[in-house]
Amino acid sequence: MRYISKEINGLLGEEKRMAFIAGPRQVGKTTLARHLLTESNAARWYFSWDIPEHRKVMTQRPTDFWLTEGIPEQGTSPRICLDEIHKHPRWKNFLKGLFDAWEKEVEIIVTGSGRLDIYKRGGDSLFGRYSMYHLYPFTVAELLLPDRLAILPPDDFFQRGMTSDWTMEKEEALRLIDKFSGFPEPLFAAEELRVNRWRREHETLLLREDVRDLTHVRDLGSLEALGVLLRERIGSPLSLNALAEDISVTHVSVRNWIDLLRRIFYLFELKPWVGALARSLKKSSKVYLFDHSSISNEGARFENLMALHLHTYCTAWTDFGYGDFSLHYVRDRGGKRMDFLVTKGRKPYALIETKLSAANLDRALLYFKERLRPRYTFQITREKGKKDIPIMESGIVLTSAAGFLGSILQRS
Repeated sequence: MRYISKEINGLLGEEKRMAFIAGPRQVGKTTLARHLLTESNAARWYFSWDIPEHRKVMTQRPTDFWLTEGIPEQGTSPRICLDEIHKHPRWKNFLKGLFDAWEKEVEIIVTGSGRLDIYKRGGDSLFGRYSMYHLYPFTVAELLLPDRLAILPPDDFFQRGMTSDWTMEKEEALRLIDKFSGFPEPLFAAEELRVNRWRREHETLLLREDVRDLTHVRDLGSLEALGVLLRERIGSPLSLNALAEDISVTHVSVRNWIDLLRRIFYLFELKPWVGALARSLKKSSKVYLFDHSSISNEGARFENLMALHLHTYCTAWTDFGYGDFSLHYVRDRGGKRMDFLVTKGRKPYALIETKLSAANLDRALLYFKERLRPRYTFQITREKGKKDIPIMESGIVLTSAAGFLGSILQRS
């Protein structure tokens, strides 16, 4: 079970809407969908547009194709999964017809990559018929809990993070994700040679096959060069002009390619916070990768790991209905900066600074805390054994990365 499983079961059973699952390639969307079918005794109702036999029957019988695999028992609500259905040339009309025909009788799961998000932004003929959930790589908390249901409500998460101790178990979970990423195949293989092979194949799949399917980008070599350069700039505000100069393309091309890499879940962007903070900068996003294991610099890799965890939580809290959460970084014109600011309803909620090692409180964190007045403020260190027990100083929690990310284990 993954962290969105409970929410999807609730949506299908109570709200009678379709569940869309979007996320990076090879993150486990199909595995999760098959599990959700199996627990409902519906494994036979898995259909993929990539399987010729399935594609044929869906084309010939667009509203009742699933009945070819057997009629459900009387009194039960059959559950079906449609994988890669966005490749159907008229997939939205296909889903609308299927849902309208069987709205009260069939539970529908739809899985896909960033295309589901892309088309969601346009005129949406499916409005009111589905909810979107995002599945991202495994978190430290998911590795620590057998049932994998590891997304706490936001207040519970941060309150437990204020008191959660460092343990060897939490440290080992953090080490595994740091080294092998949170993608299931390399993470559970935990073999360096295998993760290296997987990373090359995964990047080829994204930068060539997904890009080819989504756009008409022809200069794939320059796009791949951009991917290499971005790994070297993790944690720093991007200069699009500098990137364009480095790979000899236009500023517009770099901006468009970064947008494309975001849509295919190669990376995600953090915008600078531009709220009430005086003298704040209003440009230059930072980017982080969904596969941070390819980042050689230890400090940048740790910052990326923390960014991905916080991005996962913010996305899940928004998907689950806890509010409108987003992740930013903070920087003013005087040069002071903070790694992360979680906002709720566009207001500061949690301010977080990360460090590989730090014996003392970062004074800039106190500066931003006094001006932004978030509900929670943390300084989180990576170094093993540092801040084994969280301490409070000037209203700021100083704690370890393993303790903070493993805070899900603490029971009330």
